[in-house]
Amino acid sequence: MRKSRKNYTPQEKDAILKRHLVDRVLVSDLCDQYGLQPNVFYRWQKEFFENGSAAFEKQQSVLNKAEQKK
Repeated sequence: MRKSRKNYTPQEKDAILKRHLVDRVLVSDLCDQYGLQPNVFYRWQKEFFENGSAAFEKQQSVLNKAEQKK
């Protein structure tokens, strides 16, 4: 049986990345705790470094528009 996919809010993504960057929590520990694949974490990190917090806000606005169309 398939697991349902967890959609993280921009604030949750920021908090997870800050735990790694500021508090020096290992990526493997964060991935275990939040049920993430490491490649997802590193994609978030890349987007964050390229665009800052705005990278996650853009994704959230796209999701909100999709929900409004339903």
